[in-house]
Amino acid sequence: MGYAAKWKVLENFMRDLTKKGVTVPPEVINDLRSAKLMIKIVESGGDLDSRLKLEECLGVVESFLVDEAQKVLSPQAVDEWLRSLDEASLPTCETEPPSENKFITGVPRDQKWLRIEPIANLPAERLRQIAKESNLSASLQKDGRIVVYGQQEGIKVFLKKMSTEATKK
Repeated sequence: MGYAAKWKVLENFMRDLTKKGVTVPPEVINDLRSAKLMIKIVESGGDLDSRLKLEECLGVVESFLVDEAQKVLSPQAVDEWLRSLDEASLPTCETEPPSENKFITGVPRDQKWLRIEPIANLPAERLRQIAKESNLSASLQKDGRIVVYGQQEGIKVFLKKMSTEATKK
């Protein structure tokens, strides 16, 4: 299954515990939101640092929820949630769907690039503005995604700003 499946199980787990009266601290909620954004980054070809940050966020959320669940749920219910998390974490042997064209026209060879899909918290115009602030170029594609490109340092700054802004709201 993968990161997205595990994220979904954790989200449902959090909702279940909230219904039982557990108060979830804002830091844990922010980690879950950050994980959602990091999943998109990792799935679009993120580096090892992105993957490690994602696993860290998911781990923090999981440990908090399991600790709280042991206080308010029966041992059988906790075991069921843990089983769901294990199943969601298992790697699969599915074949990947045909990948989209990785060739981006208009990006100089010596520059790094990202293809980003706008979300509600970060519409296309805001993503373009963040790219400009990070000394990067951005262009809108036919499918609604944005290609952001420039030097490696600028890409890092862009990702940090984008991550921070997406988790603010």
